Amino acid sequence: MNKLKLTHVETDKPVRVSLKLPAPLYRSVLQYAELLSKSTGQQPPLEPAKLIPAMIENFIAGDRGFAKLRREASGSDKLA
Repeated sequence: MNKLKLTHVETDKPVRVSLKLPAPLYRSVLQYAELLSKSTGQQPPLEPAKLIPAMIENFIAGDRGFAKLRREASGSDKLA
């Protein structure tokens, strides 16, 4: 079985954000939650409101271009 990108979802003090998802994307998130639940044994499956932030965090953490630009921006802040 293929491994999912998410393995554990941390909880922290949340900040409320409201967004609309296209119905097919929402259904995919629900399906992802089900598969994650089965692969980790975490029951019940996470609600999309808890899963989506972890997905975004994982995406950002894996974006090498963003990390590089972020380092460059923080380095230029130190020089100024």
